[in-house]
Amino acid sequence: MNRFESTVTKIQTKENLNIVNFEFASYKLTMMSLDLDESISVNSQVLLSVKPTHIALAKEFSGAISYSNQLDAKIVEVENGELLSNIKLSVGDAKFESIITKDSSSRMNLEAGDLVKIFIKASELSISEIIIC
Repeated sequence: MNRFESTVTKIQTKENLNIVNFEFASYKLTMMSLDLDESISVNSQVLLSVKPTHIALAKEFSGAISYSNQLDAKIVEVENGELLSNIKLSVGDAKFESIITKDSSSRMNLEAGDLVKIFIKASELSISEIIIC
């Protein structure tokens, strides 16, 4: 599981749907949630999480895409298995992991040192912990 510290910057609520905005390493992130802990408010420090299988990658990406969360990353390591590839990435000081098919990794010719874009759907991002300062 990928976990990284972020700050809540905005909360929009309509009935039981919440759109929560965060700041992480100068990026603006968005989460869509049906349940939001009542103790979470603007300026709350939280740990966000996303599964490695929910991180999509793009190399030399240009154009528009519906993914709310787009981060520039550098590939640190590529581990190719028989069916899947484990891609280790860095965004600033934070470390991420993406699991994609080996075919996708080969087709994209992913290698350590490559610059890629990480995509995370707003519905795949979640708050795993509230940080009490």
